[in-house]
Amino acid sequence: MKIQYYLLAFVFVAAGCTTVPMTGRYQLLLSDEAQEIAAGATSYGQYLSEAKISTDKTNTALVKKVGQKIAAVSDCDYDWEFNLLESNEANAWCLSGGKVAVYTGILPYTQNEAGLATVMAHEIAHAIARHGAERSAQNTLLEYGLAIGGATLSNNPNRELILLGVNVAGNVGVILPYSRKHESEADYMGLLLMAKAGYDPNEAIKFWQRMVFASSGSQGGLSDFLSTHPSDEKRIKDLQEHMPEALEYYKKAK
Repeated sequence: MKIQYYLLAFVFVAAGCTTVPMTGRYQLLLSDEAQEIAAGATSYGQYLSEAKISTDKTNTALVKKVGQKIAAVSDCDYDWEFNLLESNEANAWCLSGGKVAVYTGILPYTQNEAGLATVMAHEIAHAIARHGAERSAQNTLLEYGLAIGGATLSNNPNRELILLGVNVAGNVGVILPYSRKHESEADYMGLLLMAKAGYDPNEAIKFWQRMVFASSGSQGGLSDFLSTHPSDEKRIKDLQEHMPEALEYYKKAK
């Protein structure tokens, strides 16, 4: 049993404790960034081989233009790629190493170049902050804890019930709050990135206001507490608070 505790302690000691660019928040990482980038490139290539790449030359060029402008101010020397994919889903994402995909379904909500910059800067911020690797580390540590707890409680008749409670507490108390923290952090970082790239950060608020109107309660009654994303209303409030800082970067970029 002691060996398992020592193993868990070793994981904590050996883990990379680093800070998030632009925010300075400390984060726990268990993976090597070079491996994350290689995995991102592999996954991206596989996804593109099965996806339908848009033939809309105008919007494809716009996606690449916006992406390159944001990448230029990101201070990340990634092998950036930007693609517009045909899909009705209103979504976009960025894998480790700067592999970005934008779905055509998000364009009715972005409406203009700065709106598109809002979405792309947010997704690029996730990659820069290595949020995916951080979530993976949190899940790994939770699994270690459950494994050690399971061994410790091997003779306890309430073992399954206790472990279920620990798992729920770990997810609601750690994983979900960090998911919301990651989203809020990406909002903040994305706001500054788009401003540095010369896009009016006020457009970010307009974009999320359009999303509020379009969703009109589509979270299905799921509370902000149990959601992996902050509510759109909280998102807008936070962006408004960060606006003075973003506008300073925007003025310098202009």
